[in-house]
Amino acid sequence: MTSIVVLGSTNMDLVAFVPRAPGRGETVTGREFRTIPGGKGANQAVAAARAGAEVAMIGAVGTDDFGVRLRAALDGAGVDTDLLRTAEGASGTAHIVVDDEGGNAIVVVPGANGTVTSLTHGDEALIGTADALLLQLEIPLPVVTAGAVTARRLGVRTVLTPAPARPLPAELLAATDLLVPNEHEATALTGIADPYEAAAALLRDVPEVVITLGAAGCLHAARGGEPFTVPAPRVRTVDTTAAGDTFAGALVVALGEGRPVREALAWASTAAALSVQREGASSSMPYRSEIDAAHGSLTTGQEVDAV
Repeated sequence: MTSIVVLGSTNMDLVAFVPRAPGRGETVTGREFRTIPGGKGANQAVAAARAGAEVAMIGAVGTDDFGVRLRAALDGAGVDTDLLRTAEGASGTAHIVVDDEGGNAIVVVPGANGTVTSLTHGDEALIGTADALLLQLEIPLPVVTAGAVTARRLGVRTVLTPAPARPLPAELLAATDLLVPNEHEATALTGIADPYEAAAALLRDVPEVVITLGAAGCLHAARGGEPFTVPAPRVRTVDTTAAGDTFAGALVVALGEGRPVREALAWASTAAALSVQREGASSSMPYRSEIDAAHGSLTTGQEVDAV
């Protein structure tokens, strides 16, 4: 069983389901409201645990009721929360509008996540026990960088989802083994709209990149190799919230188990395809048995090499 540590955010997702998202100054009537445990860090932790990894979480929740529920949700998913801190005050929240086409718009209020500003000796020791460290950008950037640098020093693979997108310090990029942006984040990081060209630009800073392309699948590029795309299964989309986190968590599990890169990408794409057919973030994430059962049976497009 591959061992993964996640350093990142925990949020309570406050989700409104609407026929269409409101414009500026506009009020629309929703059809449903839910509170669902989420946060990019916690989402990736749950995704990896359900996909079959041994997972531990470093981060923080608040002293409010959301904090109790967030910790319980991680525990229930089999994630080790021994080093998940409790910070005085509110937990992080994400305010999400999901339309009837499955698209979403999100406002994140960091809350307790903003208190995670440095690593403890226990955090560093835990990272050193892992096969991979999963990182995102919903906690302060200095501690994300510290986590990546620590993992590099200890010989642990670092995988970074650069979301929400922002300029990344050279020290963080230098300690990142695999960068997993979506196409919009890749454009924000490089200023380049074409994903192939954006991937080539990103390879100047990191050795390996996977750009997720939504319904079009994903693009893989690595130094010294030819880029290629892997298609996404064709499914009816209900809610895309946390699809990228599901993909990242499942991908790191597959790579940690030694699967070839193309196979790992296809397996992770199956996990993401299952998640978008369900509402919610962590609540939508599939278990390993579901991914294995669906893998190879869902209809996809044709895998192609980039030119």
